[in-house]
Amino acid sequence: MIKGFKEFILRGNVIDLAVAVVIGAAFTAVVNAIVSSIINPIIALFWKPDENGAIGITVNGLWGPVTFPISDLINAIIAFLAVAIVVYFVFVHPMNVMKERAAAKQGLPEEPEALPSEAELLVQIRDLLEKQQTPPLK
Repeated sequence: MIKGFKEFILRGNVIDLAVAVVIGAAFTAVVNAIVSSIINPIIALFWKPDENGAIGITVNGLWGPVTFPISDLINAIIAFLAVAIVVYFVFVHPMNVMKERAAAKQGLPEEPEALPSEAELLVQIRDLLEKQQTPPLK
């Protein structure tokens, strides 16, 4: 029973998904704090916040000015990239290395042997047919 559970846990899909969810949830708060305290003030240097505090491009509409919150978009992009980088380099890459080492330890080939192409197979068939049709020497 323990061996089966170990095999289940060591499957890449389960570990990758669990790690992504946990790290993503935990790291998102940190990234959001960094973006709101560092990136948004830098953006505010170039764009004046509107009366609601939204930073972005303001366009006059039919019923007054409308602000497109660019800072929220930048915040989401930076948060996504930061979480993806951390999850990949801290968990996914080491897990792939561990799998490669386990496969090498078991003696499994890392890549399957390449199969011959159709042209190579046809040449082999032609050569075999030519050998069969040649009359035997006396």
